[in-house]
Amino acid sequence: MTFHAFLDLPDSVAPDYQGGSLLNLMASIGRRFGAATAGQPPVLRDDAALGIDQARVVVFLLIDGLGACDVARRGAASFLARHQLPTLTSVFPSTTASAVTTSLTGLAPAAHGLTGWHIRDPRFGGIFAPLPMQRRDREPMTGWWRIPRLFPYPSLFQRLRCRSAMISPTHILGSPFNMRHSRGVARRYPTTDLASLEEALVCAVKDLGGPGGFVYAYHPDYDALAHQFGVASAQCTAHFMALDALLERVHRQLAGQDALLLVTADHGFIDAPVDKQIRLDQHPEVYDCLAGPLWGERRVAYCRIAPGAGARFEAAARPLLKDRVDIVPSQALIDAGLFGPAVKPNRRLRERVGDYTLIGRTGWTVFDVLPQEREATMIGVHAGISADEMLIPLAAIQC
Repeated sequence: MTFHAFLDLPDSVAPDYQGGSLLNLMASIGRRFGAATAGQPPVLRDDAALGIDQARVVVFLLIDGLGACDVARRGAASFLARHQLPTLTSVFPSTTASAVTTSLTGLAPAAHGLTGWHIRDPRFGGIFAPLPMQRRDREPMTGWWRIPRLFPYPSLFQRLRCRSAMISPTHILGSPFNMRHSRGVARRYPTTDLASLEEALVCAVKDLGGPGGFVYAYHPDYDALAHQFGVASAQCTAHFMALDALLERVHRQLAGQDALLLVTADHGFIDAPVDKQIRLDQHPEVYDCLAGPLWGERRVAYCRIAPGAGARFEAAARPLLKDRVDIVPSQALIDAGLFGPAVKPNRRLRERVGDYTLIGRTGWTVFDVLPQEREATMIGVHAGISADEMLIPLAAIQC
């Protein structure tokens, strides 16, 4: 499969919203279970190869952080690799907040408006992380009124004409974000480890009974290990092998259930060397031109320019970031459709991507640290536009 470059930036992969992305996979699932298709993104161009229309139960398992390039490097002998279909792209940016929200809604980031781990929305006090509902200073965001205003769209499950189930770690299953985005789910299954994930996958399929339906499962541990130890680490290798063995066991346990197990991810990973990290707040000639802190991600950071400081920002930032971080007017990303198609674009989209987007080249990250913050150390990072981050696997396992 050929993937297009990202606004002609070097070593980049653009999201393939025309039929080869996570967004299109969710459109295929939606169509299978009777969700209204008017104005929705196209289904996968290889939709028929999934066998999705013939399955009684469709199980969608999203393994956070398990990129297609990572699976390929781990070898064709794995159970997962033996069941792979053509590689997909993530959405932009290639990060959990954007991609998982797409998987839970069937909406592109342009529609749901979650453009990174941190977003900026003055209605809620500025910069915060919408998944844990936590401000950047790590103070929790409270108030029931925030949720429908922040997430004013329906979930995918509300649009499906079938029974559905959700499998998710105990500590996030009942979170405000999850509860809002799982409206319409008939039953929820908590997990704490791989053993409980395996049990939940099997139980959820059997509990749906004769009519079948849709099972949505999310597993975050691979992502956590990649952040902490790096995607090339022994810890990630061991977890991949354990996941692969789990999938093979689930396949055996579900034999004869007329279930289709679809395995994919939200994004891939790269390892970020220390010598390719730029703390922008340590460069006052650039940082003083901003109207506040950065937000988004370390690989894709958004910034808002102080009034009258545009020319000064350009003059200072381009020599500093040259060949390391691309400075792209954020409106150009919107105009190019890189946040995806949307019949009804999120009204806050323009505000949430700022004036400029800073996109790290190979291995480069850019971030700031506020006075009250402790600098976070992450070996593995994502959200960028490299193949390692943008390409995700798709495996179809008939049971």
